[in-house]
Amino acid sequence: MKNFLKYTLATITGIIIASILFFVVMLASISALVSSGNKPVSISNNSILVLKAGVPIPDRGDQNPLSGIDLLSITFAPVPGLNEILHNIEKASVDSKIKGILIENGLLSSGWATTEEIRNALLKFREHGKFVISYSDYVLSQECYYLATAAGKIFINPLSMIEFKGLSSEVMFYKKALDKIGVEVQVTRHGKFKGAVEPFILDNLSEDNKIQIKDYTGSLWKQIISDISQAREIPADKLNSIADNLDGTLASKALETNLVDGLIYRDALNDTLKALSGISKDKDLNLVSMTKYSKVPDIKMNYSAKNKIAVVYASGTIVAGKGTDNNIGGNYYAEVISKARRDSSVKAIVLRVDSPGGSANASDIMWRELDLAAQVKPVVVSMGNYAASGGYYISAPGTKIYADHMTISGSIGVFGLIPNARKLLEDKLGLNTDIVNTNKNSDFPSIYKPMNTYEKELMQMSVEKTYSEFVGKVAAGRKMSSASVDSIGQGRVWSGTSAMNIGLVDEIGGLHDAISGAAKLAGIESYSISELPVLEDPYTKIMSQLGGDIKLRIMKNELGESVKYLNMFREIRNMSGIQARLPYFIDIH
Repeated sequence: MKNFLKYTLATITGIIIASILFFVVMLASISALVSSGNKPVSISNNSILVLKAGVPIPDRGDQNPLSGIDLLSITFAPVPGLNEILHNIEKASVDSKIKGILIENGLLSSGWATTEEIRNALLKFREHGKFVISYSDYVLSQECYYLATAAGKIFINPLSMIEFKGLSSEVMFYKKALDKIGVEVQVTRHGKFKGAVEPFILDNLSEDNKIQIKDYTGSLWKQIISDISQAREIPADKLNSIADNLDGTLASKALETNLVDGLIYRDALNDTLKALSGISKDKDLNLVSMTKYSKVPDIKMNYSAKNKIAVVYASGTIVAGKGTDNNIGGNYYAEVISKARRDSSVKAIVLRVDSPGGSANASDIMWRELDLAAQVKPVVVSMGNYAASGGYYISAPGTKIYADHMTISGSIGVFGLIPNARKLLEDKLGLNTDIVNTNKNSDFPSIYKPMNTYEKELMQMSVEKTYSEFVGKVAAGRKMSSASVDSIGQGRVWSGTSAMNIGLVDEIGGLHDAISGAAKLAGIESYSISELPVLEDPYTKIMSQLGGDIKLRIMKNELGESVKYLNMFREIRNMSGIQARLPYFIDIH
């Protein structure tokens, strides 16, 4: 027994010592990675910049060298942001060591507006006499094909295929599922197009919603067809015929219809790239990743300029309080904007919005700070994939608003949700409540009972008040009458092109256009960029990954693409109260 205890204690002690040593080694490795992560690097002559497409691309990349570490899978795969990609493409266009760009296509979506911005940057890159080649080993998704048409040549594997079929917008409905478990969602709304509530009260789309979906998806598809037609020299009617007949499904048919330029294997691609970049066949290609190229100094960048343009990245659902890395905390962002407003070195603010909206109150808190900022310096808004409802609410004070053709915007409307779970609790679970109030409506709102007539009227008054505030603030910011805003409001969603035509947007353009526009409005030529909010330090990042973030990674690894449905239900859980957010969850593919 004594020996057993001795060996057991020794084993436990060994495990503890080994764990401590592992932790020390890990910290030393992290420190080394951090110290080397931001060191400038150099590249070889005749290099090719590699653009990984078909992966989710955030608006803002994380320069933190630990940002790409996944502790769950023990892999290191940094994801460059749109800001890095656009800057790298522009930098590479005048870099004599970069001969061209290879687009490596994947299968996941990064958003149509994001794709459009990168595509436009690639077209400008080609104007400098450099090549762009697109290649796909497997399926070339519709979004990636649109990006690929910015290339001089599009090649695919002989057994690959192209997804070219037109746009489809799917909406998921929850009413029957909620009925089965005994939950009634009590809805209050303003705006006949405010379809965010329809999945809770209907089994299919209303006619008004079908109209707006057809309108904005039709606008996006028209722009896509126009751009592809110009790039590939294929008439628009012919492209629609190809889409109708799914002529990209067979690689041979895709080649025959001029969707692609060649059906080749990877070795032939490498030979082509070597010839274009001036490398002999017996040498290896000099392929440079976006992450590595971000560390190559930009000779044109003025890092020491005293004048600054603050670029505030607002991505995700708008929520109360501080929020997280994946959403927009109203109070936290209000503080960030307030500091930028009071910073005399910041001559203009660019608000990059990629949000379907969210909490009306949190949106209003951010609106206040942006409105105050716009009174003392230019506030320019750059809209990404989404800038709708609450996302448009916070954009309204902008001195100038830019959007991409593919941006989903508008949705000026509000709604309120209060679930009634009495049936679930009583009939399904055998639970009931008994309430004692000190006043007539002390238990309002309650998920244990349906709203009475007075409570419904009170909720409607609250929604109407919020909608009136929303319309009034848009009218003031856009210098329009409230009646005009109301006529294009009502919760209706618009494409970026349509939003410009009706006055909700000033100009079609991307993030770089917005930054240049802000500099002009501020009257400055030399400036540096200050990206906000300030990202957390490497050690805090690693601790968060060891904590709550790891649960999300486990779910993502287990569910794959289906994790989006889990995220949807998490969003639904947070929808209680007055909301200014995009109608339903839009999935355009």
